[in-house]
Amino acid sequence: MTTTSRQAESSANTMLGALLQDMMRGANVRYENTQVIDGHPGLRPDIIITDSQRSPVVVEAEYMPARSVEREAVDRLGLAVVGDTRVVEAAIALRYPSDIADASDLDGAIRSARLEYAVFYEEDNTRFPASGWISGAPSDLSDLIRLVSMSESAVEAAVKTLEKGIDRAVAVMDEMDKLRPTITPVIARLLGMTDPAATRRMACAIIANALIFHERIVGMHPDSDVQPLNLLWGSAADNPKSKISAAWDDILENINYWAIFAIARDIVNQLSAHDAAQILERLRDTAESVNAGGAIFAHNLTGRIFQRLISDREYLATYYTSPESAALLARIAVSKLEGVDWADANAIGKLRVADFACGTGALLSAVYEQIANRHERAGGNAAALHEPMMEDVLYGCDVMPSAIHITGATLSGIQPNVGYENSRLYTMPYGRQRDGIVKIGSLELMQSSSAMALFNTNEPARRTGSRGEETASHLIIDIPDAGFDIVIMNPPFTRNTTNEGEHSGEFNSAFAAFNTGDEAQRAMSRRMANLREGTCYHGNAGIASAFAAIGDRKLKPGGVFAFVLPLSAATGISWQKFRDMLSEGYTDFSILSIAANGTDMAFSSDTGIAECLFVARKRRNGEAKERKGSFISLRQRPGGFAQSYVIANSIVEQDDVRGIEQGAYGGGSIFVGDEVSGQISSATFPYGKSQTKFNLVRILDNTVAQTAFALSQSKLSLPGKPAFSEIRMAALGDIGKLGLHHRDIEGPPPRGPFTISKTLTTPQPTYPALWNHNAKKETRMLCEYDAELIVRDGMEEKAGAVWATASRAHLNAEFTCSSQALAIAFTERETIGGSSWPNVIFSKSEYDYAFSVWCNSTLGLVSHWWHSSRQQSSKIRMTIRSAESLPILDLRALTDEQLATAQEIFDEFRELELQPAYLADADANRALLDRRVVCDMLGFDDAVYEGVRMLAAKWRAEPSVHGGKRRPARARLVV
Repeated sequence: MTTTSRQAESSANTMLGALLQDMMRGANVRYENTQVIDGHPGLRPDIIITDSQRSPVVVEAEYMPARSVEREAVDRLGLAVVGDTRVVEAAIALRYPSDIADASDLDGAIRSARLEYAVFYEEDNTRFPASGWISGAPSDLSDLIRLVSMSESAVEAAVKTLEKGIDRAVAVMDEMDKLRPTITPVIARLLGMTDPAATRRMACAIIANALIFHERIVGMHPDSDVQPLNLLWGSAADNPKSKISAAWDDILENINYWAIFAIARDIVNQLSAHDAAQILERLRDTAESVNAGGAIFAHNLTGRIFQRLISDREYLATYYTSPESAALLARIAVSKLEGVDWADANAIGKLRVADFACGTGALLSAVYEQIANRHERAGGNAAALHEPMMEDVLYGCDVMPSAIHITGATLSGIQPNVGYENSRLYTMPYGRQRDGIVKIGSLELMQSSSAMALFNTNEPARRTGSRGEETASHLIIDIPDAGFDIVIMNPPFTRNTTNEGEHSGEFNSAFAAFNTGDEAQRAMSRRMANLREGTCYHGNAGIASAFAAIGDRKLKPGGVFAFVLPLSAATGISWQKFRDMLSEGYTDFSILSIAANGTDMAFSSDTGIAECLFVARKRRNGEAKERKGSFISLRQRPGGFAQSYVIANSIVEQDDVRGIEQGAYGGGSIFVGDEVSGQISSATFPYGKSQTKFNLVRILDNTVAQTAFALSQSKLSLPGKPAFSEIRMAALGDIGKLGLHHRDIEGPPPRGPFTISKTLTTPQPTYPALWNHNAKKETRMLCEYDAELIVRDGMEEKAGAVWATASRAHLNAEFTCSSQALAIAFTERETIGGSSWPNVIFSKSEYDYAFSVWCNSTLGLVSHWWHSSRQQSSKIRMTIRSAESLPILDLRALTDEQLATAQEIFDEFRELELQPAYLADADANRALLDRRVVCDMLGFDDAVYEGVRMLAAKWRAEPSVHGGKRRPARARLVV
């Protein structure tokens, strides 16, 4: 018997189209219409969305099984829409659930439906996702439509056009510098830059950006007669410098856009009329070409080009967040805000969002976009939000005037036709000031609710220069403590280093930007020391930890902390106070990392430093502590806005996530269509100060992490054998003693009593040392010393005390798993270890053997890896202090017979070759070592041994183990 659907597909399309129109007030949504496709008047797209600022998008929809919907969507690509200059570059194929066809309440069914959809792109004939379908609510579909209506190829083309135009203008400015060399230094002071070539390039980029924005706002503001660039001047004889300067004065006085035009105007005013004419002429053509392409509507264009131009990255260690990563972080952060009525523009206007190292403004822009989208989805008008967003909601600070220019342009460009009176964008003083005091930028906010800014964007009467040179005094701005709903940042990672002696001769690299002199650097470092009291800042963690302290100080209860931080923040010992701060004061954690290598380890652009996204909500007064968090390891950095959107949704919607403590069953998968993009697990942070570590980062297979965590808890849970068995473990520092820091051995006097000689002065040195790595020689557990220590004159007594720490066991503190075989090296004679091989001293010599065979077995390798920092591709690091808490087999619990067996195993393996650790699964000798340790020494059965070998296969597949190194073709699992 055949049943007839009660609801036609056209009715479902009409209902969905009307719902999308409610969620996208700025767009025009038409459904079941003819006469909309140019040249095809009878063609009836199911739903078509057009917007004056974006490319049209078509949605073709069918009830499941929807066998023809993909073909129909592809057929719409490249079609021109009546009344629109753009063609359809993206089409969406959508599948309605079957039960919608029989729904009595079609509106309710559509609103509550989980729709399935995929995107097809005209540019490269691709499908997203490559296979499978995205699942989401109609509100998610509306967000996706906004994303795919912007062509990434158009953005990239605009970037190339802009770069080419800037290059042409820079050629003029370079010639100018030869004839008029005093101009570049003046412009450098305006920009806060030092390098002349970088200054000229940045100056041209800022002028180009201002010209692009000028052309963009033509005819949009009745209070100012903004003329098109081609009408301002026709040739050099029209004095373009005078014309553009007057036009920008008018914009500044009657509209605003201070952060965009003030600094550009000041640069132009420094140029001669002749040079300005040539530069403006070349950049006018560039601006018109970029605007003609329409890509300026992409908010990330400005940031993308300037990411390539900003100077002083080496000292500021500022690697700007990729737009896709910014969108991912912002979407998760905004989802954690509670109690916001997204339909109420007044309520949204009371939100406060800050980035105190705003760079290109990518993060503030991404949050703005998320807030605007939610307002539109709730039926609001995003354009009406622009004035309060710019005047009250968004705060941005940076030490670089060029960064404030970029941020201002990026944010203003979201709704360029809407003016505003004020903005909360500030250049912060950095270095020695004219009155003699030193300032350290936004870091002044560590202990203050107010700070000094270099120029004022809030009081028109005092806006006399891009950097405030003509103002009566610096502006004091109010940035209230506990006043912000979101603090979102990708702060600089720079840290100070001590290069000489014990404390003297410090080089303060955190404060070395902009050619700051040594004396000023030291004064800034002292200023930092005064402000750090009671915060989570730690010098070895770097100033990123200081910005984290600022974020905590500025967030109100219930506010959201959203930071891009180095991976070391998750596990590094210098970041302990930061983790204590989070575990004590925050809840609803989401911590994201990337299980990849090279630049794919980072969420920022142009860096190979592994990074994490930390997102958490600050506990309200009286709210119970919840130390359980979600840990997400992605397989790669999001490769596009659509992928970022799907991943963020998957994370936000995950409710029941398997905990790391539940055994070796693996984690939940994050899918983009049929492709696994990452894994998610939960973990509960230990109670008490100085115990919190976020080890569950940069993990490809959470089964390995679950086994490693179980080991740290004296439990054995293996892949395929997840039931727990007892295995006595203890912290290394509870059983043995770690040796000295290498600078206490050979550091400059009076710290180190020895000098190091890589050449042996005698066949049997008095003070042998195992100092450096030599992977080709260190393939057997028994290693030879490779250096000799020479006692410094007058330091004989201290040399004796240092030599008393010599031992036979040496920990690999800088273990490159892709090339090195040993976690522990054993020397026949007691030997001093350097930074690569610190000493481990036990009270019983028998422990040396058991320690060596355990740590070099698969279980020992996995424990070593789990406890270490995984900041670099395949190098896992451990400091002497962090090694004290390294989980190892509790040697004290071994019987005399087991200790004797351990020595037998060591004697058997002392001369056997072991392959690099990343080949642990394919190494016959490592497999034999596993059997001897697991079965003969510890007494487990063959089933446990087989689980250990499966663990070896899973562990070696971790990117942080193999580091991208190709596996030999003949490598096979040895059981």
